[in-house]
Amino acid sequence: MATKSALETQLAVVAGFEDPRADLEQYPTPPELAAHVVHIADLNGDVEDRPVIDLGTGTGMLALGAALRGPSRVVGVDVDRAALKTAVANRRRVGTTTPIDWVHADATRAPLCPDGPTTVLMNPPFGAQNGNEHADRAFLETAADLAEVSYSVHNAGSESFVEAFAADRGGTVTHAFRATLDVDRQFDFHDSESKAIETEVYRIEWADEG
Repeated sequence: MATKSALETQLAVVAGFEDPRADLEQYPTPPELAAHVVHIADLNGDVEDRPVIDLGTGTGMLALGAALRGPSRVVGVDVDRAALKTAVANRRRVGTTTPIDWVHADATRAPLCPDGPTTVLMNPPFGAQNGNEHADRAFLETAADLAEVSYSVHNAGSESFVEAFAADRGGTVTHAFRATLDVDRQFDFHDSESKAIETEVYRIEWADEG
């Protein structure tokens, strides 16, 4: 298994959004955060030889990170066609030969029927924009429907919400760790050139309702 730092180096070539949309909270996942999430998932046996789905893949950072760790296949789902076009180009930059399907669809209504134990990796919108509150809840709903296990990035202070949501769906939070999301200025309402956002990453094992 390659090191986490090696994975981060491989993901450093992934391009971000050319024209990010505030309504979708399109902030690029930094390579160091993606490498950390994928590495932890791989150590837990949640990547190699199994399908991995990246909900709200954007330009493909988490999907491509997973693709570099030997999954059976990867699916990246996003509602933004332009972002998926960048994800296709990013795959060429990264150079992975793992089968990847880029699906243009609402990630909260993903038209997928995975075969066998599946892992979801995602950095969903936090619901910071007006009218988009609790956006991460819909992503967790989809993860619960599709996956045996999921890894998701949430705003700091989400522990009680995530644990309660998982419990309601018969799931269990097995791991949690903090991570910093460094965001560069990309929207007019940003008042600084960069900002460090404190986040939390959760691993959830979902109940098998099938």
